[in-house]
Amino acid sequence: MIPGSFEYHRPSTVSEAVALLGEFDSEARLLAGGHSLIPMMKLRLAQPSHLIDLAGVGELKGVRVEGGEIVIGAMTTQHDVIASEALATHAPILREAAEQIADPQVRYLGTIGGNAANGDPGNDMPALLMTLDAVFELRGPAGARQVKAREYYLGVYETAAEPGEILTGIRVPIPPKPHGFAYEKLKRKIGDYATAAAAVILTVSGGRVSTCAIGLTNVADRPLLAVGAAEAAVGSALDRATLARAARAAEAIASPAADGRGSAEYRAKMAGVMTARALARAFARAAS
Repeated sequence: MIPGSFEYHRPSTVSEAVALLGEFDSEARLLAGGHSLIPMMKLRLAQPSHLIDLAGVGELKGVRVEGGEIVIGAMTTQHDVIASEALATHAPILREAAEQIADPQVRYLGTIGGNAANGDPGNDMPALLMTLDAVFELRGPAGARQVKAREYYLGVYETAAEPGEILTGIRVPIPPKPHGFAYEKLKRKIGDYATAAAAVILTVSGGRVSTCAIGLTNVADRPLLAVGAAEAAVGSALDRATLARAARAAEAIASPAADGRGSAEYRAKMAGVMTARALARAFARAAS
């Protein structure tokens, strides 16, 4: 299908974008990479009268290290996430996940902010950013504020962003060195949403897991933080029985819908399988 008619705007600053969003209110939508919004517009599931393209806002792009955090501009493309030496050094799981998003053509335009901002539970970055305990920087008519990624997602396309607010940046605490990481994603084909996926960040001391965080993608109406699964791993050497317990804990909190990727029961089971695989791979990396 063809999208409905709309007026196109291309601001050059965040202030200009916020002003446009405030002026047109619910009639406007923000365009980051467009890979979520444009398909919805083609299906007439979204019919904005005004489209505000953020591609010209240079201050929203780039990656930098600031103290103990990595700051990623919301309009940084997935390609640039993969190419970033700062991320490769300090948070390589972001590169690993970005490499599994769609295909190279999409990654040249798709942005980390676009992937994270709109509350699509099928997107890869939300659960990962929750696992990393990231903080989102938002700017709107009332000024700037910060919201933890773990408190941002409320439901399908429902977030803690207030009307008129724009996600401008993402602050990621630099994980301790050394640490183990893995993003395991089961999908039907290249470019597809995950049937289920799991992100793991952990540290190891004395051959046992000392800290652990686990996020789950596309197995509920929002990204999930698998606290019980992480607790099952802490203090263990991740033997087979522990991996099985962690997998069951992840499976227990999953509530996916049945769709073309499989039944609800199958997808929940795969949440556990991906959790066990990600834990094992992250542990091996931490121990090497």
